[in-house]
This record gives sequence, structure tokens and C-alpha cells, in this order.
Amino acid sequence: MNRPNRSTRRHFLASHAASLTGLAMASVIRDEGLRAAPSKPALETPTFDTRPKEPHHEPRARAMISLWMQGGPSHHDLFDPKPEMAKYDGQPFPGEIKYDNAAQASSKVFASPWRFAKHGKCGTEISELLPHTAGIVDDITLIRSMHTGVNNHGQSIRALQTGRILAGRATVGSWLVYGLGTESRDLPAFMALVDPGQLPVLGVENWSNGWLPAIYQGTVVRPTEPRILNLDAPAHLQGTPQRRSLDLLESLNARHLSDHPGELDLQARMASYDLAARMQSAAKEALDVSRETKATQSMYGLDESATRDYGTRCLIARRLVERGVRFVQVYTANQLWDSHGSIRSRLPAACTKVDKPAAALVRDLEARGLLDSTVVHWGGEMGRLPVVQNDTGPKKIGRDHNTYGFSSWVAGGGFKRGHVHGATDEWGHKAVEDPVGHADYHATLLHLFGVEHDRLVYERGSREMTLTDGQDCRVVEGLIESV
Repeated sequence: MNRPNRSTRRHFLASHAASLTGLAMASVIRDEGLRAAPSKPALETPTFDTRPKEPHHEPRARAMISLWMQGGPSHHDLFDPKPEMAKYDGQPFPGEIKYDNAAQASSKVFASPWRFAKHGKCGTEISELLPHTAGIVDDITLIRSMHTGVNNHGQSIRALQTGRILAGRATVGSWLVYGLGTESRDLPAFMALVDPGQLPVLGVENWSNGWLPAIYQGTVVRPTEPRILNLDAPAHLQGTPQRRSLDLLESLNARHLSDHPGELDLQARMASYDLAARMQSAAKEALDVSRETKATQSMYGLDESATRDYGTRCLIARRLVERGVRFVQVYTANQLWDSHGSIRSRLPAACTKVDKPAAALVRDLEARGLLDSTVVHWGGEMGRLPVVQNDTGPKKIGRDHNTYGFSSWVAGGGFKRGHVHGATDEWGHKAVEDPVGHADYHATLLHLFGVEHDRLVYERGSREMTLTDGQDCRVVEGLIESV
């Protein structure tokens, strides 16, 4: 049967879905026109973009790299020494413990088997498992009093990534891009660098825009080449055919949007096509670490099998913020740090993977004059308990979850240098001195970016939503370097 020779919008999109750039807009042609467009009256349907926006006050930070240690690094064994616990090692814990896995629970005290020593001019104590981090202690703030109080991976991840324990909310990266836009025209504003092992727990929730417009979601960078799929058009579409396809798509989408004003998903899709056209050269250049010197590659551990993957992604993160990307998150594999068992072998392996690259990132940013304006965060959603889990022999024991007191570190962007903030109790179980909850951390982070947490608002229906969303929180002045 003969079919009419015509193409619908749906047919066109379906037939070109395999190529990102086959869907790209003629961005160069229309870019200046869009930028020159006058502001619309407030009564009209709002539009959203990632162009740079003015903060509420003078910012200290302009970009952020979050090194997300999924699974819960053991603060007892890395950052929070409790030498007095050695006297009680193997004896019953003299207090109450909330176990997440009661079936494998034990009340035996588990003193850290690793040594701690003071480092740097500040004298911060760091575990022997993190020799490279020990070398940058004068540049970081070590927070020993983090807490979320929700003793499970998913809820605590959501608390630290989105501000609440419920699903469906926007992540920190999305909020920053919504509030401030990006300095880069040719790269996504929020980029998620995933691990080759597995996606982190909750998967795409970690870079979700939630109910913010879709234009603010994170863009995934794959752990192997090609790191972004389909940047190049197929050979038969390159040149004039591609330009004609882009022109047609431009007109189809513009007509559809005029018939459906305020359709935010379509606006985001159009903007992503626009960006894709510019990314054809910019993304390839930014993700190509071979352009770095051999000395820089070696500093990040690219010449060692244990550190090559994570080092490459940390180096890419530096290249991205150097080119104006607002927020980059570098993930470890699903449950890498979740040491319920075999902690004596699992924890050293995890440290080896990330220690050298993370320290190199801080040093490299400092050497390039970028650390003062770039926040680097290192941490996960929880710590571990001070007692034995899986008591089936010295090589098999581990530690259960603990969200009531754990450690993270931050550097740059206005955070203090060479500083230890807060403390847990004598067992490393609960934060007791200057505790920093997830909402406090978010309020402080936004403040350093020049944004007041209760003024960065998105109207959802009849309600004004924020990252901290009415929680009792504060900007933690003790974390901020005085000007």
C-alpha cells in the first residue's frame, strides 16, 4: 500500500532519536536573538534558562566539585580517632546502639586497627589509610560532627543530596544551577561523573531536578569512551543534511511550543538540543585528559591501575569547572564504602582508589588559582558504628550504619583552611559538639555561593519551595573563613 510522502513531528523525532546532534538546534543562528529578547511581564508563563544570574550577595564560591563516597566511609578508621576505645576493644559497649541490621549485630567494641597521626601545620589527625589526604589538611575543613539521623542509605542520601528524606526533590546541583545559572555556554551546567562499577544507590535520583524544570537536571558523563554518546551526527547527516534537519526541527518545536505555552519539558528539550550543537567540539575538548601534561596525569594517578579511573574523573572535574561548569559530582560505585563485613580488606581498597586523586584535585585547583572560588566536598551519606558487625572472625568483621555522627571534609570556596569542626562523643557514635545537620550544611553552602537559602524559592502550585524547605537550620559561621 502506498503511503503519503509526509513527515510528522513524531515520526521525525523517532527516526532521529539515535543521534543527539541529529536533534540539535541551529543554536548559533538563533543564539543572539534569544539573548537579546526583552524580559516578559510577570503575568506571562515563566521561562527558564541557565544564563548567569545575580546572587543575593557577593559570593565566595562560583563552582563546586562533590566527591560523593557512596556507602558510608568509616569515620572511626579515617578521620575521627578514639584512642581510648582500645581499652575496651572486644568488650560489651556500655550504652545503647541503634542497629540497622539487627541480625548481624554485636555489642562488642571495635577499636580502629589503623594508626592515626597529626599532619600539617594545623596538626589534624588523619588515618594511615589516607596518606595523600594527610598532605592537604592545611587546605581543608574536617567536619567531625555531620549527622542526618535517618539510619538507612536511601533516606540519608536524599537528606544530603536533596534536603529531605522523601523522593522526588531536586538535588543540590540542580538548585545551584536554578539559582545562579552557569558561566559556560558550551557545556552543561551540572555534570554527573558516574563510576564504571555501578550507579550509586538511588541511581538517577542523585542528579535529578525533581520538580524544578527539567533544564536543571544533571547530565551524565559515562565512565568510558565515548563519555557522552552520539555527539557526532552520522556521516550521511553531516554538513547540509544536518543543517536542514536542524532547521526543520527548529520550526516544528517552535510551532508546538506556541500551541502549548509553559510546557517546561519541551522548553528543556529545546534547550538541550541547542546545547548539543555547541557541545560537538566543546565537550570533546573538555573531556580529553590527554591534553594534560604527563606530570599532571601522574599527580592524579592516571599511571596506576588502582587510581586511574577515579583520577581521570577527578581531572575531568577540574577541566569542567575551569571551563565554567557550575556543579560537578564524582561518584564512587554502589556501596563501595558500605563495610558491613571484611572491613580490614574493603576499607583500604576503597581508600587507595580515591585518596591520591582527591588530594591531587585540591592541590591542582590551588596551583591554578581556582581553589578560592571552587568548593571541593568529600563525603558520603553516613559513617559507621563503634561496635563489631558480622562477628565471624577477624577477617570478616565490619561496622554497621551510623548517621548520628560522622565525618566529611570540604575545601575552598570560602571554607576555613586547616580546621577541624565539631566532635562526636567518646565512642564516635553521636555528634555532640557543634553538630552540622544536612540543612545546616546546605544553608552554609548556598551562603558561600552568595545565595540565602530561604530566598532561593521555586513556586510549585501555591507553595514556595526551597532546598532547606522550612527546616530549623543555620549558616554555620564556624566553617567559614573570615574575610
